[in-house]
Amino acid sequence: MNILIDTNVVIDVLAQRELFFEQSQLVLLASEEKIINGYISATAITDIFYITNKIIKSKKNAKELLKKLIVDTVKVAMVDETMILQALDAGWDDFEDCVQNYVGESISADYIVTRNPNDYSEAVIPVLTPEEFLDIIAPE
Repeated sequence: MNILIDTNVVIDVLAQRELFFEQSQLVLLASEEKIINGYISATAITDIFYITNKIIKSKKNAKELLKKLIVDTVKVAMVDETMILQALDAGWDDFEDCVQNYVGESISADYIVTRNPNDYSEAVIPVLTPEEFLDIIAPE
């Protein structure tokens, strides 16, 4: 199962955002344990670094966390000119999320996992919160 993991889910874990950490961590753990094929888009890497560094106030630690994420947990999905042009023409309110949608399509994502599903109202790929996704892969 291919899953595109949105930027906010990754930041929840790397920055240990208290309200969101546990569920987001379980999504990343499912990827690390190869229960799913977890992906983040290449364009998200810079945002994840910037925001994580701003929160933890350490470039060195932010880089180390990002390296560990990429080596141990997720794959990086490429973003190309075609995806950018598609997103520019698509007319979504949020360009970044539109790019994410096209990245998801390029990896044949079964789901996009985000804390902001409303940002993906025009997505063709099903969009779930971490909680909703965890209910699918590990129902009670």
